[in-house]
Amino acid sequence: MFHTYWRFQRGMTLGVRGLVFDGGRRIFLIRHTYVPGWQLPGGGVEVGETMLEALARELVEEGNISLSAPPRLHGVFYNPTASTRDHVALFVAEHYAQPALPAANHEIAACGWFALDALPEETTPGTRRRIDEVMSGTAPSPRW
Repeated sequence: MFHTYWRFQRGMTLGVRGLVFDGGRRIFLIRHTYVPGWQLPGGGVEVGETMLEALARELVEEGNISLSAPPRLHGVFYNPTASTRDHVALFVAEHYAQPALPAANHEIAACGWFALDALPEETTPGTRRRIDEVMSGTAPSPRW
């Protein structure tokens, strides 16, 4: 009984995002159909799935990107803008294959590679903070 109570009263959600960049230091971003702004690809970790499995799945689904080497964990962040229970793990991926950009679909309105000095104006603040931290080597803040 206590286990059920704590699960609903103190549960949390866990998501993953991938900061994927190419040899020209361009960043891969997506724009969802259901939330505003450009952001890093990613999504929720499903029951029975590791964070790396979730990241690999989300990168394929949203970017047609297959990891060819393990990504580096940049940090785990509290994301109160999504929910008071939400946490996001950010991984940095440099080794991957992307045979082609994916076509727009019911979930992804658009995607593309962007230079650091030419990010879309609608790039979300949290996405900009994570990109700045990774590219500058700054220590990550605890909030998305």
